[in-house]
Amino acid sequence: MEERVEHRRMQENGRSDGAARQPRSPCTSLKMFLVALSFAYFAKALSGSYMKSTITQLERRFDIPSYLIGVIDGSFEIGNLLVIAFVSYFGAKLHRPKVIAVGCVLMSIGTFIIALPHFIIGRYEFETSVRGVENSTLNPSPCPVGSPADLTQDGQMSEVPAKSCESESNLSMWIYVLLGNVLRGIGETPVQPLGISYIDDFATEENAALYVGCVQTISVVGPVFGYLLGSLCAKIYVDIGFVKMETITITPADARWVGAWWLGYLIAGVITLLSAIPFWFLPRSLPTSEPQGSEKCTPEQTNFIKDPPLLNHKYSADKHTTFTAMAKDFIPTLRILLGHPVYLIYLCVTIIQLNSLIGMVTYKPKYIEQHFRQSASKANFLMGVINIPAVALGMFSGGLLMKRLKLNIMRAARFAFGTSLIGYILSLLFFAMSCENAKVAGVTLSYRSLEEVSYDKHSVVTACNANCFCSATEWDPVCGENGITYVSPCLAGCSSSAGSGKNTIFSNCSCVGAAGNFTASTGQCPHKDDCDRMFPYFLALSVITSFIISLGGTPGYMLLIRCIKPQLKSLALGFHALATRTLAGIPAPIYFGAIIDTTCLRWGKKRCGGTGACRIYNTAAYRIAYLGLTLSLRTISFIICIPGFVLLSRQLKKEERNAIHGVLANGSTELEALRREEFVISNCDQLQQTSDNTTDRETRL
Repeated sequence: MEERVEHRRMQENGRSDGAARQPRSPCTSLKMFLVALSFAYFAKALSGSYMKSTITQLERRFDIPSYLIGVIDGSFEIGNLLVIAFVSYFGAKLHRPKVIAVGCVLMSIGTFIIALPHFIIGRYEFETSVRGVENSTLNPSPCPVGSPADLTQDGQMSEVPAKSCESESNLSMWIYVLLGNVLRGIGETPVQPLGISYIDDFATEENAALYVGCVQTISVVGPVFGYLLGSLCAKIYVDIGFVKMETITITPADARWVGAWWLGYLIAGVITLLSAIPFWFLPRSLPTSEPQGSEKCTPEQTNFIKDPPLLNHKYSADKHTTFTAMAKDFIPTLRILLGHPVYLIYLCVTIIQLNSLIGMVTYKPKYIEQHFRQSASKANFLMGVINIPAVALGMFSGGLLMKRLKLNIMRAARFAFGTSLIGYILSLLFFAMSCENAKVAGVTLSYRSLEEVSYDKHSVVTACNANCFCSATEWDPVCGENGITYVSPCLAGCSSSAGSGKNTIFSNCSCVGAAGNFTASTGQCPHKDDCDRMFPYFLALSVITSFIISLGGTPGYMLLIRCIKPQLKSLALGFHALATRTLAGIPAPIYFGAIIDTTCLRWGKKRCGGTGACRIYNTAAYRIAYLGLTLSLRTISFIICIPGFVLLSRQLKKEERNAIHGVLANGSTELEALRREEFVISNCDQLQQTSDNTTDRETRL
């Protein structure tokens, strides 16, 4: 007896020593993973939002239209498309933290490649007739005198290509940006599906929604710093350190200005590289959290409760299987997933809504620039400081409300639908917030009538500048004393100039006034009175709608996780990301950009010939195309939601009936097993009593 007691004490001491030797508890490791994943989300969101903040800078630097910028932006999703299905399926069975670490390293390399063209391309050159050298006493005349032989058949001045065009025409530097963005997309692939599934597997059910909400919130905080970084870099001239700023004749508000877009990519690449470090030190898996009170259960009670309801959505990651076995199961598993009706409806709704969201977010800074005549720096600053924090607060509040209200699947779906519908109704008010187009002679105004804005095709050559053989394709705007913008000093009829750089003044501009002695200054005329009054209302409504719509983000995402079997969770998340990137992330920026290009009134000209970036848009057409396309897509998604709610309700009722039958069946089976066990124990007791009686009799004898 004493030996048994001593043996039990040694076992208890061994257990306590083993617990003391553990380096960290599962809770601590899970929190470390949560912090590391949040930082990775922050890094990828920062670089992704910075890419969107540099859209206009890249357009002007590489002289490309908006649809081509959409191709570059969508190339990130192409990188995801290449590997996401396999990473989501096979990665769930491998060391998930280390797979995420490799992805972060690839993202940083891709970000550095995006910045590479700046160091191998020549200096930025823009169209200008302004003299930048102050110590020169010779001011060339803005009105060159030529002969009819110098004109082309279209009545325009003949253009002579630059000497270095032959070497540059064979290589488009924006290809490096596209390839770097593809590599960024490949590296980002494992972060979301493997990270979210890791948290959901090893966190308790009540904490999982809050943890996912925290990660999603951090992913929205990242764009705040991304747009702020974009605002800072947009103020800095692209060739800072290589040119004297005194010689630059344009300002950040000019349509030809290009900021230091490359600098932000170097910073984002370093941050992304740092985010990979913590994942190398995290474990492959963690012990699953047990229900409270399990330590007090007897062995019989533990055997009876085989499948606690708390863990019905968990999936063990410790099952080591061969690569061949996993590959054989891939197609059947994918077929089962796509046969799930609720999952398919959810997939269609999110694809359509993400088309609307991605197109809107991609071109929103450009919309603010063109429609409300703000600089790229200010547009990015407002996106980062006002709009994105509202989204972050909404995402976090949605996760908190889901935990406090204990929303089930159906209530979470209704909550997400309601918030999206309210945001949709409020977004209709954006159509009423309009600004007049800039008054540009020969573009939005006729030289004959400089009072009323019209979008008919106007000629830039008229009687007041007919003696000047001007280039009709050049964009070098000047502001006349009459408050009208002219495409160039030559087309304003200016015959002389004084000063240098930004302080140049053009005089004797025959198109500015009848007397012919009016002057003009560099840059477009402001004309901001109506926009300055409307812009604060636009920002306020944008903040409110962003907050309301993002409230349903976390409940909607948890619906995706809870509506499928736990074994399909990682594959479902990965395939969802694959489908949304293929059918929303890639095409949305392209066709949004192509539609926006149709509203361009004046295209720039490449130095080696050909169409460059757009200089001025028809703001009324831009507003209708941009907002109309965004809200039309969301209308379609609401219609698809109706059968989705019906199918979800049927699925929940079916699962409830199956659960009741399963509990009854398990209860009867376990009760029969307990009866058998009691019968065996009672027989053993009877035999023991019989043997004891026999021993007593023998002792007495």
